[in-house]
Amino acid sequence: MRTTIDMPDALFRKTKATAAMRGSSMRDLIIRAVEREIGIPAEDARTGRVKLPLVRLSSGRKVDLTGFDFDDLLA
Repeated sequence: MRTTIDMPDALFRKTKATAAMRGSSMRDLIIRAVEREIGIPAEDARTGRVKLPLVRLSSGRKVDLTGFDFDDLLA
């Protein structure tokens, strides 16, 4: 997805210089920084996969959510 951000000139210059010193692009540097900030492992962020929490029932039963449409929860 493409987006535009507005950042102070000094931060832009520092970001560009840091990326160049690391042999990276500004895009990759910013993506890695955002991934670290929000706590998404880099591989999961690129694939779009999110690890959901494991829910254990007190009875020991397992809940099968195969085919469950999680989008219904957001509607």
